Amino acid sequence: MDSIPANRRLWNQISSAYQHEHDPQIGATPRLWGMYSIPDAHLHALGDVTGKRVLELGCGAGQWSRALAAEGATVVGLDLSEAQLAAAARAMGAARYPLVQGAAEQLPFAADSFDLVFCDFGGLSWAPPHLAVPQAARVLGRGGRLVFNVASPWFEACYDEAASRVTTTLQQDYFGLNTIAEDDGATSYQLTYGDWVKVLRGAGLIIDDLIEPRPELGTPNGYNETDPPDWAHRWPAELLWVTHKP
Repeated sequence: MDSIPANRRLWNQISSAYQHEHDPQIGATPRLWGMYSIPDAHLHALGDVTGKRVLELGCGAGQWSRALAAEGATVVGLDLSEAQLAAAARAMGAARYPLVQGAAEQLPFAADSFDLVFCDFGGLSWAPPHLAVPQAARVLGRGGRLVFNVASPWFEACYDEAASRVTTTLQQDYFGLNTIAEDDGATSYQLTYGDWVKVLRGAGLIIDDLIEPRPELGTPNGYNETDPPDWAHRWPAELLWVTHKP
């Protein structure tokens, strides 16, 4: 399934509104993961990036990339949307880094180009994982790490489309998630736990950790409505995979 054209159109359309709503928080504080903006200092997923060659898959307005470049990483920000890349270019600080338009399933980089490939609800949420994960593994050097955060299948299976919120009732078949229809014909992707393991291991990656970020009681979800409000304190809303290439 070629979701690139529709996903590119969607993100070009919504980029301005998305950044207007979310950048005041994620742009002000570095290294925040996911829907609940949990600091990496609490999750210890990314580690020290000083001197590392880093690729962000789906960089958006570059909030993560700016922070890592300022920490001394050699960063490349990749995004499918030219509107998102324009936002990243406008927001770029003193620590400059290149921006590349491209798709996670068709990475325009040579093998062994990076020490770290990562995304936070980026390319591995908006590209078929069975294509994008091998591409990420290909561009990593030996010992390089793939670290990424995506929605949990629990979260997706409990999402009530009619109510536009996550509930305590299973709404969709766990084994039938795979592709999720988004607005304007766009598509996002969701795998089961087992399928993520198969895709990662099939790409030759070693799974070092699976972090299920758990927000504190009362932590707001900046992106979705949940019922009850503290849904993610009780059930895993996100999966933060930490892997490396042997």
